[in-house]
Amino acid sequence: MFSKDVYTRRRKTLLDKMKGEKGIALFLGNVESPAQYRDNCYKWRQDSNWLYFFGIDEPRFAAIVDLESGMETIYADDFDIDDIIWMGPQPSVSSLAERVGVKNTASYGAFDIAVLKAVIDGRPVHFLPASRYYNASKMAALLGLNVQDMFSAGKAGCKNASESLVKAVIEMRLVKEDIEIEELDKAGALGFEMHTRARKGIKPGRIEQEIVGEMESVALSKGWGVSFPTILTQHGEIFHCHTHEMPAVPGRLMVVDAGVESNTHYASDHTRTYPVGGRFSTRQREIYQIVYECNELAYSLIAPGVPYLDVHVSVCRHMLERLKELGLVRGDVQEMVNLGIAGLFMPHGLGHNMGLDVHDMEDLGEDLVGYDAGQKRSSQLGLASLRMARRLQPGNVITDEPGIYFIPDLINLWQKEGTDKGFVNYERLKTYFDFGGIRLEDDILVTPEGARRIGSERLPISPDEVEEAMKND
Repeated sequence: MFSKDVYTRRRKTLLDKMKGEKGIALFLGNVESPAQYRDNCYKWRQDSNWLYFFGIDEPRFAAIVDLESGMETIYADDFDIDDIIWMGPQPSVSSLAERVGVKNTASYGAFDIAVLKAVIDGRPVHFLPASRYYNASKMAALLGLNVQDMFSAGKAGCKNASESLVKAVIEMRLVKEDIEIEELDKAGALGFEMHTRARKGIKPGRIEQEIVGEMESVALSKGWGVSFPTILTQHGEIFHCHTHEMPAVPGRLMVVDAGVESNTHYASDHTRTYPVGGRFSTRQREIYQIVYECNELAYSLIAPGVPYLDVHVSVCRHMLERLKELGLVRGDVQEMVNLGIAGLFMPHGLGHNMGLDVHDMEDLGEDLVGYDAGQKRSSQLGLASLRMARRLQPGNVITDEPGIYFIPDLINLWQKEGTDKGFVNYERLKTYFDFGGIRLEDDILVTPEGARRIGSERLPISPDEVEEAMKND
C-alpha cells in the first residue's frame, strides 16, 4: 500500500476528469473464490482498479464516489470473534479507510442499499466492466442487467459500463507514476532472478516441470507469485503451452515466457529462448538472430509521439527482409508487409501495456486501452492481435516481444487457401516444421528522451550472450 496522499490524489484526479458527470461511481473489490468449497479458496488477489484507487488489499470491500458532491464511502464489515479465532486480531474498516484517506464507512450490505437508492432516485450509476463473476452478478442484480453484459465483450469493451469512467481510468493508469515505476523496476529485478534460475536449470534430461518449480520459487519466496501462468516449453510454436511434462532434449529450443507479480502487485513479463545443450545450431542461430534484431529495432524506435502500431509494422518489414535472405519468402518486401505476410511467422502483436496487470487493464476493453481515437484494428493475422497501437507517451510501460514461429497447421492452411499470394517458398519452409519457435521479450518504459528497459539488469539476449551464459551456468 502506498501513502494516503497517493490514493486521495488519484481519486481527486478522477473526479476532475469526470467533472460535469452526474450520479455515482462504483468500485468493487474482489471477494474470495472457492477452489473446491467455501473454506478452501484460490489464492487471494485483489481487483486492480480497486488497488489503484483504494489500495486496501482485503476481500469484500466496495466503495462509492459521489461525482457531484465528491463524497467517498467505503463499505465493508468489521471482523467478529469467529474471524479473530481463525485469523487473529484484524484492523477495523474505519482504520483501513483512514489509511487511504476516506472518512466515511458503512457495512458491506449498506452498499447495495446505497446503489438501489441511486437507481430509484434516477441518478446515473457509473461502473467499470467486471473481471470476476461475483462482482458481475452483484452489479447486475442491483442494476437490473444481464450478468453476461457486465463483462467486456471481446476487444470492444462493455456496452453497459460507463464510457466516461472507463476512459478516465485508462487515461490515468496508462501513464505510470514515479512510485509505480519504482515498483515495476523491483518486479523486473525479481523477473531477472527468476529467469536466471530457469536458464541455469535447463540441462538435458531434466523434466520441464522441475525447472518451472525452481524458477517459480523465486516469485513465491520474494513476491506475490507469478504474474501469469508460466510458459516453459520446447514447443515454442504453441504460444501458450502450459504443459511441462517433457524432458529437456539436446538440440531443441526452450521458450521461457514468465513474469513475477511483486508483493505490491506490479508485474514483470520477460521471454527468452534457449538452446537445450547450450549451443544454437546454424539454422537456430539464423532465426534467433532475426528475432534479436527485431527486438533491438523495436527498442530503438520507441519514443514519445511514436505510434506503437508503426513500430510493429517496422519490425514486420525487417523480419520479412531477413527471411527473404534465407529464401523463406520472395518478392517485394513492402508488398508483403501490406498483405500481412509477416503474420504467418508472427501471428501475435509486438507488445502490450503492463502495470498492475501483466496485460494492463484489458478487462476494460482491449481496443479502448490499446488504441487511440481514430486508430482502427487491422483484420490481418498478427496485426489484428496487436494489443498496444497507441501513440506513445512518457510513463507508458509496454512489452517488446517479437517472435518467429513455424506452425505446421497454419503453414499448410495458407498453402491450401493461397493466402500468401505466391510470396512464400513452401518447399523450403516445410523443412522447418520441426523447428518450434523463438520469442524474445523485454519490458520497456517510455521516457521523455526515448525509452529504457525496466529493471536493473537485462537478461542475456544476443546469441553469443546466451551461449556464454549457458556455458557458465
